[in-house]
Amino acid sequence: MAVPVAALCCLLPLLPGPVPAAVPRWLGAPVDWPKVGLLAFLHGCWESLAQGQPTPCRRLLRALLGRPPLPSRPPARPLANAFFPVLFAGVLMLAPAAAALVAVPIALFGNTEPDCRRRQVWNGAQLALSAFAASAVFHLLAGPQLLLGSRFPAALLPGAAALAAFCLANGVLVGGMLVLAEGRRASVLLLGPVAAFGLPVLVHAAGGLMVAVLWQGPYGAFAALLALLPLSISAWVFAQGHRERDAHQATVQALVQAVEIKDSYTRGHSERVGKAAVLIAGQLGMEAERLRTLRFAGILHDVGKLGVATELLRRNGPLDEAERRAVEVHPVHGYELVRGIVFLGEAHAGILHHHERMDGRGYPSGLAGEQIPEFARIISVADAFDSMTSTRSYRRGRPVTEAVAELERCSGSQFDPVMVRALVDALAVHDWQPVLPPDDDCIRAVPDIPLGVPEPVRPGPGRVPAQGGTVPTAGPS
Repeated sequence: MAVPVAALCCLLPLLPGPVPAAVPRWLGAPVDWPKVGLLAFLHGCWESLAQGQPTPCRRLLRALLGRPPLPSRPPARPLANAFFPVLFAGVLMLAPAAAALVAVPIALFGNTEPDCRRRQVWNGAQLALSAFAASAVFHLLAGPQLLLGSRFPAALLPGAAALAAFCLANGVLVGGMLVLAEGRRASVLLLGPVAAFGLPVLVHAAGGLMVAVLWQGPYGAFAALLALLPLSISAWVFAQGHRERDAHQATVQALVQAVEIKDSYTRGHSERVGKAAVLIAGQLGMEAERLRTLRFAGILHDVGKLGVATELLRRNGPLDEAERRAVEVHPVHGYELVRGIVFLGEAHAGILHHHERMDGRGYPSGLAGEQIPEFARIISVADAFDSMTSTRSYRRGRPVTEAVAELERCSGSQFDPVMVRALVDALAVHDWQPVLPPDDDCIRAVPDIPLGVPEPVRPGPGRVPAQGGTVPTAGPS
């Protein structure tokens, strides 16, 4: 509640009445209401367009025609990253209170879903506070006088200061919300402003400066609207990219949820394997796009369990030879399930070969050394590490130090030494908590199994091709 209340206090100078002598003249300057209204309307329309939401005009038209309102969709990106050029143009052209008012309509008339309303109000309030702070800094540095006279490059200094003030306020407020609401570390309060001040913000700030200059020129608001067109198109394309990524994530989660119905352990294990795989790849310097695909591969590495009998997955005792082979074919089932999902890319090979061994004694294809795809070598280490540190119904998880020692013992024969060393280095920086059961009584009567990664039997002649071609869905492995 503190942020919305503070935002309302920023709007107090807009109230009619005499301005106290102690208040700076620019803080209580007369408000250009037509300009405020048009900027607020443009901000709401462009933000709705960028988020893929129905615009206020479309909603009003449907209401006038008596048609039911269009359903709102979840935002394609955080509302803290609102369509910045219009908002920043208001910072440069209006008094602080009026600049804050431009951000208010997005909180009142944005996403109408009940679950999004409180977040919408909070985001509108923090944008209003950020705009107020930025406009105050701009006025303190005599920015309006320099901008009105088009005195460049002198006008760029207060503009840059206003941008820095906006990013600082925005980053601290968003970081504070993450600390209080999600329990994030306090370091996000320092990283937030740095993250907010990126290349997209600089480009949008330049667009806002151009809008302000054109608006105050001979052609007025019409020229400013023309300047917004390319920026609005780029924002819309950017939002569609986020929506596509959200759809990818939903596809992956749906597949994992289907596996969870058969094996309740798999969901948390898959998420942790994806996390551990990203830690390993991060130490190797893998680029961001491949990291995202690798995380998908880690989450989906056991999706082939959908093709394994439920009774085998839930059995606590040992398996005979035929049952073991039926379980070991799950990488092939997983590959068959996901190979038609184009966005997974390299993840296909990671899912198919994550049980291969460096000495060639793994399955399903008996690959060795560098023949094993990089994704599969990473997932193999992440999978074994989480399996050893997780407590299950039939045995107790091991401490991280013991699991690492076992990985190092099997390094070179079962696991890639480079991947094992990368995990060890990552664990020295990132905390990893072993998974414990809600009640320790469930395993008191079950002794720990001997420490050691199971040694698979050498595969038989019926092997699967490494990549490409037709992959059989049955047969010895």
